[in-house]
Amino acid sequence: MALDKLQLDLIDSDISYYPNFIDIPKANVYFNHFRSTIPWQQDDIKVFGKVYQQPRLTALYGTVNKTYSYSNIVMRPRPFTMELMEIKKKLVEVIAVDFNACLLNRYRDGKDSNGWHADDEKELGQNPIIASISLGQERPFNLRHKKDKALRHKIMLEHGSLLLMKEETQHFWHHQVPKTSKTIGERINLTFRILK
Repeated sequence: MALDKLQLDLIDSDISYYPNFIDIPKANVYFNHFRSTIPWQQDDIKVFGKVYQQPRLTALYGTVNKTYSYSNIVMRPRPFTMELMEIKKKLVEVIAVDFNACLLNRYRDGKDSNGWHADDEKELGQNPIIASISLGQERPFNLRHKKDKALRHKIMLEHGSLLLMKEETQHFWHHQVPKTSKTIGERINLTFRILK
């Protein structure tokens, strides 16, 4: 099946969106599997000198024994599961990139979120490629240019979709998954990346 692909027309970036990367029945299976089998953790993060619980659950998996650090959290990867290997293989087929790590995020409700940030940690190298797969509740994904704050874009990340960010995107853009007061379901997000 040919995959639909939408290229975002934003300066200083290379961002593409595949709404039907994983078909709905398979995406349902993955969502239920990851929700019930991943050993989710909730870390404390330090932002502007204050410590508070991260507003989502996380887990790190990989094929290399390299730590990943952000917001004073140091994560050690568990070995990729069979299901993560399946998705990794599909990514290789579609975008010809062989990722060696996956940071999973679980948003339990609208209060769980991810604030403005760029995936620009030193472990990810110069122009990191991030492949973000969404399962479950669709959530808005906001982008904001670092220099020109008036430059913004919003895209809904649907169940089974892939958002691919590469080249200079992380140098010039911040992104977030904002909180919402609406009553919504859970979302699981798989962010495949390459740890250098």
